[in-house]
Amino acid sequence: MDRRSFLRSVAMAAAAAAARRAPVQPILDAAGGITWDKAPCRFCGTGCHLQVGVADGRVVAVAGDEQADVNKGLLCVKGYHAGEALYGKERLTTPLLRKDGALVPVSWDEALDVLADRVEADPAGFAIYGSGQWTIGEGYVANKFVKAGLANNHIDPNARLCMASAVTGFLATYGVDEPASCFDDLDACDVALFWGNNMAEAHPVLFSRLVDRRLRGQSVTLVDIATRRTRTTESSDRFLLMRPQGDLALANGIAHLLLEEGGVDEAFVEAHAAFRTDNDPLDLFGRASTLDAYRASLAEYTPERAAELSGVPADDIRWLASLFADKSRRIASFWCMGVNQHTRGTAMNTLLHGLHLLSGHFGRAGDGPTSLTGQPSACGTVREVGTLAHTLPGGRLVAKDEHRADAERLWGLPEGRLSGTPGKHTVAMWDAFTRPDGDISTIWVQVTNPAQSLPDADTLFFRRPRDGSRFLVVSDVYPTATTREADLVLPSAMWVEKNGVYGNSERRTQQWFKMVDPPGDARDDVWQVIAVARRLFDRGFEGMARADGRFLFDLPAADGGSFPAWDWTRFHDENVDEKLFEEYRPFTTLEHKDLAPYGEYVKARGLRWPVVQDAGGRWRETRWRFVEGQDPYVAAGAGVDFYHSVTGDGRAQIWFRPHEDPPEMPDEEYPMWLCTGRVLEHWHTATMTGVVPELVSAMPTAYAELNHEDARALGVRTGDRVVLETRRGRVEFPAWVGGRGEPARGSVFVPFFDARRLVNRLTLNAVDPVSKQPDYKKCAVRVEAVEG
Repeated sequence: MDRRSFLRSVAMAAAAAAARRAPVQPILDAAGGITWDKAPCRFCGTGCHLQVGVADGRVVAVAGDEQADVNKGLLCVKGYHAGEALYGKERLTTPLLRKDGALVPVSWDEALDVLADRVEADPAGFAIYGSGQWTIGEGYVANKFVKAGLANNHIDPNARLCMASAVTGFLATYGVDEPASCFDDLDACDVALFWGNNMAEAHPVLFSRLVDRRLRGQSVTLVDIATRRTRTTESSDRFLLMRPQGDLALANGIAHLLLEEGGVDEAFVEAHAAFRTDNDPLDLFGRASTLDAYRASLAEYTPERAAELSGVPADDIRWLASLFADKSRRIASFWCMGVNQHTRGTAMNTLLHGLHLLSGHFGRAGDGPTSLTGQPSACGTVREVGTLAHTLPGGRLVAKDEHRADAERLWGLPEGRLSGTPGKHTVAMWDAFTRPDGDISTIWVQVTNPAQSLPDADTLFFRRPRDGSRFLVVSDVYPTATTREADLVLPSAMWVEKNGVYGNSERRTQQWFKMVDPPGDARDDVWQVIAVARRLFDRGFEGMARADGRFLFDLPAADGGSFPAWDWTRFHDENVDEKLFEEYRPFTTLEHKDLAPYGEYVKARGLRWPVVQDAGGRWRETRWRFVEGQDPYVAAGAGVDFYHSVTGDGRAQIWFRPHEDPPEMPDEEYPMWLCTGRVLEHWHTATMTGVVPELVSAMPTAYAELNHEDARALGVRTGDRVVLETRRGRVEFPAWVGGRGEPARGSVFVPFFDARRLVNRLTLNAVDPVSKQPDYKKCAVRVEAVEG
């Protein structure tokens, strides 16, 4: 079995139960009237490229793009069905406004006036909540609307829930965000370590690259470190079962052995690393430390003590340390939600970077740490465009005077327009919206479904006051748990119904063109924001004007004048997405995240930044950052240069972070662990995959995955109903025993895609103190069989 067969078997396993119509993949030519063009996939952060076939104004076929480096012509089951996600029967096609308790159709003019009224009534209490599914253009206009137009910084994405700790981990280690490595490491590593990362289901195309190497006779050792057995476990050479939140002790145990048994790459550490430890209270950058202090802090993490805390046997910890100590091996570490959705997620991210730095496994193909993301542009839009409550475009910070001054100059704003006070992060934003005494009165939600995805949803979403003091606006493509609660619903264009640019998990920026029209009166999210801004500008709202009096979103027209992007009848006369991208580009050079001109991305299947022009005028991408010969900002002779170093000396930081118990642990009343996550067939809250019959038939419902011994003790078999109850709520699920995965004894796993069974009514909203990211992976739960 080769890689293509592996992916096909995964896809067929998912779709076999719904073989009514298989995804169409005709020959890639113009025969039969089909027009083909490229686009990145609409789903996860892998950034697979698709060829999209259009006939008679509809997407009729999807195929993997053989010219794309990421997926090399292959797709997972969701990607093969991406076209069908456009055509569900319940597409939203007209604005809906709640009147007398019911959502009723209204015109776009009325909808825009309502939104402008809400801004004018309370600009300081108006917030936008988006996601890593925003295109770069969408995130850019939303960010500019809030930070330049309203000057309150109350914008945050659902990516706060999935990769905020990865951001703070990179910043604390290297002084700048996003991976130094890239997906090429999959093709070159000798060892792949999965730290709480079920890559086989969450990133199956990436996993297939490893599987393909082994099937072709190459040697690559796969190690799955996790709290439950999964499909990743099935293909791994070793599975190391870990206690929930045992990862901190495990990483410290490995570091302890590297120090004690000569596994440190002393030359690399001497030249390129420094040591760091926490302040009290915890903050992002901590304080300087020393190798001696680091060694003393790790002294207690002997293999036996680390085993006691982590659940991983001492001999396995010694084996992991021996891998890192072996300089001849190339070791790639991969992680995602298991590390990030963690009340000590920032700490764990820094510890993983630290293992690679301490052992010198950094800067070569196949040798480095890689944090994966779950959304198609969590990197390109959230992290690079800066749609977090504390950031500005280009990876800059609202709290820094010089960063605000640069943004004011580039945006043509009056001096002092931008606020230096960070806005409310996701949990704080929704808490302030739902508390009777909270100071957020309106939230505009775009491309996300917080009613289903927020933790402790009853507290953070459903408790909001119903006295008219709160107003919820939702831009989306289908009815969701969130639109059902909204006061105003705006129908949006989706994927290839608009122009767009995404940025994937390996810093790859990917462009596509509009190929089909959206249904009914659905409209682009970019237009929606600009149209509201223009309403406000015409009313004389000060924030929607630049320093010279022109409109905040004044864009150049092809004839040299100003293009009326707020006018829907003119919106697609010119490429607004290109204009916004070129306006954004100067920000990217401020922190060495350089992007090429828009036209370069039209020609390519994505380029990894920094992208700089060489002496011959060609635009060159960067595969590995901070490495001489790869990164254009590393000087000749430097070897490795962490040029954004926290300490200002080109050094990365190796942190000590102690083991810490989770904020909630099983007890007599709630004796088991609850973990949530994803499944292969559905993506996030299944707003899109839930309209594809093949995927729904293959995975029709969420379930409670039980260990077989726990199931026996409960008297439960697959299909029996069980109730899961935590301190926050209670939800009923069918049990699944002996399925594709199995949790450890005393644990239960539930996927969160099912809107009929909101598992996030059960999760807790405790957050990492630095990143403010919640922990979805561990809380205490009681499981009971349902009688009858």
